[in-house]
Amino acid sequence: MAADIAANNDLTLDAAKGRMLEFQNGLRLAHLLYSVAELGVADQLVAGPLPVDEIAKRVDANPGALYRAMRAIASRGVFTEVAPNTFALNTMAETLRSDIPGSLRDHFRYEGQPALQQAYAALGHSIRTGQSAFEYVHGTDLFSYLTARPELGEVFNSAMGEIVSHLQSVAVAAYDLSGIRRIVDIGGGHGYLVARILQRYPEMRGVVFDLPEVAPGAIEVLTEAGVIDRSETVGGDYLSSVPPGADAYVISHVVHQLSDAEAITVLKNIREVMDPAGRVVILDPVIPEGDVPHPGKFLDIVMMALTPGRERTEAEFASLFQAAGLRHVETVALSAPSSVIVAMAD
Repeated sequence: MAADIAANNDLTLDAAKGRMLEFQNGLRLAHLLYSVAELGVADQLVAGPLPVDEIAKRVDANPGALYRAMRAIASRGVFTEVAPNTFALNTMAETLRSDIPGSLRDHFRYEGQPALQQAYAALGHSIRTGQSAFEYVHGTDLFSYLTARPELGEVFNSAMGEIVSHLQSVAVAAYDLSGIRRIVDIGGGHGYLVARILQRYPEMRGVVFDLPEVAPGAIEVLTEAGVIDRSETVGGDYLSSVPPGADAYVISHVVHQLSDAEAITVLKNIREVMDPAGRVVILDPVIPEGDVPHPGKFLDIVMMALTPGRERTEAEFASLFQAAGLRHVETVALSAPSSVIVAMAD
């Protein structure tokens, strides 16, 4: 990637214009992917290639327009036109199937929702004011908006569950929790992370802590994972208090949704009740300094548009810890999409 950046600096002006226009085409490609994901095109091709007329009939689309869309997408390596007007899955398109582990279909469906697109279109407001474009456009925060629209909330939960589950798997493998007796997952959702950790550490007990209407949803996951006898679910608001007495508190992909003030509040709440020798383990991207490419730099733009939060550098995490009476002791997998940032009592 560094070589690509250096090469970009050597472009002629005409070549740079071409590259910039390709970036703009990326916006149109994204919208096409949102659309075919919503239609469920990939699911229609599981048994083999189909003429576009047949695909259109199955997904209730206009055959001519669908062909033009798929022709464009296939030119960028998603689906393949195996014969005139006939398309098949390829490896890239397989990710849009709804019936595979780690499917990205709901991720694309969610990102294509008009409510989000309107917020991204108002990014200029965020850049001018530092405030959430989503709240500016819709008059409410993202999570209140989703709560009031359960069907959209389900798409969000499915989309985030697949992405975060993959990142959590990498993080759990990267960081050793041996010796921890009791762990609390702050904002633990439906309990996938606690289930994964308890399966890895059979002597450990775990708590899934989330809003009262969310936490009970973890019972099924914990039961299916075979760890329900070593776990519990607790409802509450992490901005007010957290369950006491654990020797590790995990916060997975939550801090980046919070403003600095909110993040410090959560960390202080943990600091007040944690075991004196305990630790705080945050799973979030860690942004490298300078021009170094990192997926977190664009996820940070998502946070800017949709939430009061942000992705942070290692130094910015250290500042949050210090303000909460904690100290940064370790960062694991610094170059990964999501890192493990560890703090202990100061």
